[in-house]
Amino acid sequence: MENNECKYCGFSAKDENFIFETPFWKVFLAPEQSYLGRSMIVLKRHAGSLSDLTVEELVDFGGAVKKIEAAAKKAFHAIMFNWTCMMNDMYRAAKADPHVHWHVRPRYNRAIEISGTRFTDSEFGQHYNRDRMQEVPSDVRKEIIAKLRSGA
Repeated sequence: MENNECKYCGFSAKDENFIFETPFWKVFLAPEQSYLGRSMIVLKRHAGSLSDLTVEELVDFGGAVKKIEAAAKKAFHAIMFNWTCMMNDMYRAAKADPHVHWHVRPRYNRAIEISGTRFTDSEFGQHYNRDRMQEVPSDVRKEIIAKLRSGA
């Protein structure tokens, strides 16, 4: 079931940030790249909690995890990954209507440069810094997406 007011229900494979999809999930590059290759894995149907997922969706999520991790390892030599499914922001609205999605932050023990943009993970081996933000130019975003697609 789709919710027309939900920003995640509106995500499409036609979106410029789209990386790949599975039968139940769509994967997009996140708006900010403080952790190179940071992506969002969004359930294709509107569901508000992990407990609402079907067995098939859970199994398929495992496939999406393997695919995005393999892509980040191949494209950028990611060392490890931090996964979160918090949905806290969804509850800031007067009428909460969460949509299950995950954030993945690839982690690196060295700096990486892409088209003149440098990515460093100064917290490697520690919890990621939620307040850290790194916007990247459109051409760099396109290059990141292309590399992740080719590794997926």
